[in-house]
Amino acid sequence: MAASLYLVAGKATDSVTHGFLPAAARLGLDVTLLTDRPAAHDAGVPVVECDVSDFRAIIASVEGTAAHGGAEPAAVFSNSDFLQAPAALAAAYFGLPAKDWRAATRAKNKALMRRHLVSLDPVFSADAARVPADAPYPLVLKPREGVASEDVFLVRDAGELSARIEEVRARRGDPLVAEEYLPGRLHTLETLGDGREVRVLGSFRTSLSPPPFFVEERLEWAPPPPETAQVLRQLEALGVGFGACHTEFVVHEGRARIIEVNYRLIGDHCDFLLADLLGVPLFEQILDVHLGASLPGRRVPRPRHAVAEPVIADRCGTLTAAPGPLLLDDGPVRLAYRPQRAVGDTVELTRTNRDYLGTVRAIGPGPDEVDAALARFRAAHEWTIA
Repeated sequence: MAASLYLVAGKATDSVTHGFLPAAARLGLDVTLLTDRPAAHDAGVPVVECDVSDFRAIIASVEGTAAHGGAEPAAVFSNSDFLQAPAALAAAYFGLPAKDWRAATRAKNKALMRRHLVSLDPVFSADAARVPADAPYPLVLKPREGVASEDVFLVRDAGELSARIEEVRARRGDPLVAEEYLPGRLHTLETLGDGREVRVLGSFRTSLSPPPFFVEERLEWAPPPPETAQVLRQLEALGVGFGACHTEFVVHEGRARIIEVNYRLIGDHCDFLLADLLGVPLFEQILDVHLGASLPGRRVPRPRHAVAEPVIADRCGTLTAAPGPLLLDDGPVRLAYRPQRAVGDTVELTRTNRDYLGTVRAIGPGPDEVDAALARFRAAHEWTIA
């Protein structure tokens, strides 16, 4: 009987639909998808409705499926920011390889992360409703457990902070934090661990929109900066060392400081770019470590350059024209485009990563060739919001 994977998911994502589910099929796994949004998933595998935010419900669903003819679990896995801790607790219940649920909780909760790292990298952080008068402005207001730059703002004084809090509270009621603004060059660090070794897969340099927003406008492949060892020490202190992890950090005057830790694979189609660039079955490798395998032998990729560049909405309205999925060669550059919005969708401008209409991925021999091919691709296609 095939090994059984219980994949825990919330909303449908391309990472799961076009990444992990096909990878599980290639590995010959018997997959059951557990989700609280069954109607959103066209998974091609059995889907079980479950309160995936509660590890007890995940355990009960796995037990129930196994009791009615399903296989005993070989792995319980999630690629969702919000579901790492409950998936880890459920996996631990069944004695399966898993992330430390405490590390997953620290990574998701920005206030806990700051408190846990205070001895390595003290950063001012406070409940947004209780910021002291002598706080080191400018600050960054953000949801304590938010994602995708949603409701993240740079605020320069107490008046701006109060106004932004009121604005955010009209949309959401979860806890907000205000953190010290950390200057520097923004990087990502992509890692994969098997519980014994943490391997650096690579790094992107990230370009952001002008303040007060923090929309990621471009990710460019680059060697990990010399300060990467500082980031790895901080991740070790958090307990991060199993499975995939996407960490955002800045480097300023020789010091690396973590912005946030996303204890899952990088998203926004950069996961597919990373797999293509490295030339490895990345999604399979991540599932393999959750099945108890060791990291595969190192493979040295040939030197290439890569960029992920989202097409970002600049107004509200209805998307009336946009290309579908594309894969093409422009000379020595391989280009791929995957839409994140469909023609006919209503677009609400949020000044976050939710404004992405789609992402262009390009891999080529060097920056000049890649940038020229990206420019030609954009010029040859139309995105219209009416």
